[in-house]
Amino acid sequence: MRHVVVATSLFWTSTYTSVKCALYVPVFNDYAEPAQIVELACLAEASGWDGIFIWDHIALRPGGSLEVVDATVTLAAIAQATSTIQLGPMISPLARRRPWKFAKEIATLDRLSKGRVIVGTGLGEPVGADFESFGEDGTSAGRASRLDEGLSLLDRFLRDEEVDHVGKHYSISKAWLRPTPVQQPRPPIWVAACLPYKRGFRRAAQWEGCFPLKIPSKRSGGSDWTNWWLTPSELNEVAEAIDERRGNLDNYVLVSTGSTHSLNGMSAKQHLDSFSDNGANWWLEWITDETGSYSKTAERIERGPPGN
Repeated sequence: MRHVVVATSLFWTSTYTSVKCALYVPVFNDYAEPAQIVELACLAEASGWDGIFIWDHIALRPGGSLEVVDATVTLAAIAQATSTIQLGPMISPLARRRPWKFAKEIATLDRLSKGRVIVGTGLGEPVGADFESFGEDGTSAGRASRLDEGLSLLDRFLRDEEVDHVGKHYSISKAWLRPTPVQQPRPPIWVAACLPYKRGFRRAAQWEGCFPLKIPSKRSGGSDWTNWWLTPSELNEVAEAIDERRGNLDNYVLVSTGSTHSLNGMSAKQHLDSFSDNGANWWLEWITDETGSYSKTAERIERGPPGN
């Protein structure tokens, strides 16, 4: 993607038509039934969406008070029921996964889907319910260290390499995982990162894409998901940081997210344009996790991607 620097901002030549649109679906409340997520995926494929990505959690709330379904199993069902739509976890916390087991799951899923998998990974939240409740290290430093080492191993396993490794967290002796994924040299990896911290974007710049969010201020609160979404100018800040690290954004994926549920066709198009102009080439339509929202979600998906 070509760009020119004007003042201190990057202005991108990408257009609305280049933005791919996907669903971003939770795995709890109305969506704690795998068959219903599969139904939404089939509806999305028929309605012209480019992808479907689902959350990956173990518990989400302490004490198991919330029903949460498994992401990998659900994605396998989606892969079997669809034929063109791209799919993947967004994001899978590699810090609480065994990298070799996750690599085996991704390779199998890519074969089942005939090469449609995108791997979304990151540090993972919330640390209480998804990490510490199960005796896992939930510290930022611990998660980051395991993520970095795990990403290196995931890359090697998916590239059909024999892995001989002794690291801080993992020790592997001459392991080789087959069969390989359909996509070569491996499925693309997108890494989540959050403003205002920069380390996550340095990490994401090493891979094929970035799913950026922001940590809500204490005043705004973290329970309202809209507080996690970036504005177009904040996305431009991310694009600048990654461009500086990589030297360019050629063939790189920068994801934007939010909701166009209440916008009409022209307003939705203008909304996507504002993100595309600041570097985005994928849009993830955030599906509300409110109880009782399933039928409205299905109606929204059937209308097709934003701007249709």
